Amino acid sequence: LKTPENFRNVSKRKLCDLIATDTVIQLAQTHKTKPDPNGLVFGTVFTDHMLTIEWSLEEGWQKPHIQPFGNLSIHPGCSALHYAVQLFEGMKAYRGPDNKVRLFRPMINMKRMLKSAHRACLPSFDCAELLECIKKLVEVDQDWVPHSDSASLYIRPTFLGTEPTLGVKKPNKALLFVILGPVGSYFSTGAKPVSLWADSKYIRAWRGGTGDCKMGGNYGASIYAQYEAVDYGCQQVLWLYGDDHQITEVGTMNLFLYWINEKGEEELATPPLDGIILPGVTRQSILELGRKWGEFKVSERYLTMADLRQALEENRVREMFGSGTACVVSPVGRILYQGENLHIPCEGSFSPLASRLLKELTDIQVRHQTHNTLHDIFYRPI
Repeated sequence: LKTPENFRNVSKRKLCDLIATDTVIQLAQTHKTKPDPNGLVFGTVFTDHMLTIEWSLEEGWQKPHIQPFGNLSIHPGCSALHYAVQLFEGMKAYRGPDNKVRLFRPMINMKRMLKSAHRACLPSFDCAELLECIKKLVEVDQDWVPHSDSASLYIRPTFLGTEPTLGVKKPNKALLFVILGPVGSYFSTGAKPVSLWADSKYIRAWRGGTGDCKMGGNYGASIYAQYEAVDYGCQQVLWLYGDDHQITEVGTMNLFLYWINEKGEEELATPPLDGIILPGVTRQSILELGRKWGEFKVSERYLTMADLRQALEENRVREMFGSGTACVVSPVGRILYQGENLHIPCEGSFSPLASRLLKELTDIQVRHQTHNTLHDIFYRPI
């Protein structure tokens, strides 16, 4: 029934817009067995449903579809397969002690995804509408959100160019889809400190490139170096940049150094967002928490391996850790650099600040504890 209000709402939008209320839901007839949350291997288990939304230049965004999880059908000549016109996001949903499911800062992911889409020449979308579609999908599969403090539901939005042509150009067809899966610890070592191989032979990103966007090509090109790191007895790569060996990221994580800096100040530092660093959601959250505490200096600044080596020699390094959606916080215990093992201070399996940050973030994500003004910007209830 078209009321005057409904008519006004329809007239304000274009028929080609992405509209969450248009979502068509087809429920699966059979359901998979849910795994034990204590034995989850990251990215290997998927839920019963998925979200798909098609786009074309001629018709714009089509109706979103929540449907049974299954394989995609794409043309062998599509640009995602040949020219890496593709991007993705990573976010999580948590089950609180009140049994409610909540997403952790999802609008930051949506805005980052939109930025990546612009860089990849994929179509724009309304961040709020896409988030509503994702929330509908999580609602359908909410039983898959683990009843656990150490596990969560990983959400993987993905965006592909699907035009069936080998021409190197903006695609006139695209597919946005979202899949879900319960996950536990990202690293096989669990909460133990990771070891890093630092070598300037390989470069993750460069200024003017796509290092600040979450594109699949950034990760695919890093796999070779990752296996070389393993050959050297390390778990991850510490990516360096420039002749002065600037510290950038570690594996697929942002990096933090907690130390006494050159001026004798207690400081938590991380490389700045200058185009080669991915603006991580957990990174931003750690910076905000540290600044709110006001107990030490919090900086976004350049750090080099020479800075780190000198600080270690002078016993000024307190901790080093990575951060990301998948791992949350992961302490660093050792760096292999120019044939020398640099040992990073780490008390037990988890260094003090990393442990505190992990607890604070877990309290917000899982236990839904109020953190004054941070509470409102950290949560989006389902």
